Amino acid sequence: MAKGARVTAAVMIIGDEILSGRTQDTNLNAIARYLATFGVDLVEARVVGDVKAEIIAALNTLRAQCDYVITTGGIGPTHDDITADCVAEAFGVALEEHPEIIAMMVARWPGALNAARRRMARIPVGGSLVKNPVQGPPGFQIGNVFVLAGVPMIMRGMLEDVGPRLRAGAVVIARTVRVEGAGEGVIAAPLEALANRHPDLSLGSYPFFGPEGFGSNLVVRGRDGAEVAATVEELIAALADIGAKSITRVEA
Repeated sequence: MAKGARVTAAVMIIGDEILSGRTQDTNLNAIARYLATFGVDLVEARVVGDVKAEIIAALNTLRAQCDYVITTGGIGPTHDDITADCVAEAFGVALEEHPEIIAMMVARWPGALNAARRRMARIPVGGSLVKNPVQGPPGFQIGNVFVLAGVPMIMRGMLEDVGPRLRAGAVVIARTVRVEGAGEGVIAAPLEALANRHPDLSLGSYPFFGPEGFGSNLVVRGRDGAEVAATVEELIAALADIGAKSITRVEA
């Protein structure tokens, strides 16, 4: 990989329970933070219901656009757990029971390995296992797609086996300038001018409101540490020029 080359990823969260509001997703935040430590940019996230055609279409789009795709959910033993079936069809391969998973299941459920549990032993032909250090069967990888569990604790455990397989990029450096007593309408123009002067950086404004006042956290993000640091100083000077009084550097 060329120095400075960008590595991208997408997340596909699968399950009607997320779309219905019955279950609140926390996996996206955990995945984004984890990928960032490897310099991998999370560029898109989709939530897809338990509809085979929609899962396949979304997966094929994302895996063509990004270096990696991570899916969560839909690999359990019930009829609506169709992620493995969809991934296999997207790649045009069959599903097969993995002998290593079968052996794990036999050890865990001696004499009680029923058809529902055997569903969790199926992975696409050509896939490899993603370790599950928490409980239950592993996930799997095929091509640039990682298929993980939806239960947050289990998903986070599986991520630890995903990281070493990633092609790492340059880690993004983020610095925050907190300005109080100045609204976004006031800081918008100098912030835009600064963003135009530094097109390789990402500059964002995140307002806050509370009983003690209002203001905004201005975040400068980039892979060139020197440019990030210099831009922070430019930002502080620009804020002072518009009369902002309470300006604080926040290191992360």
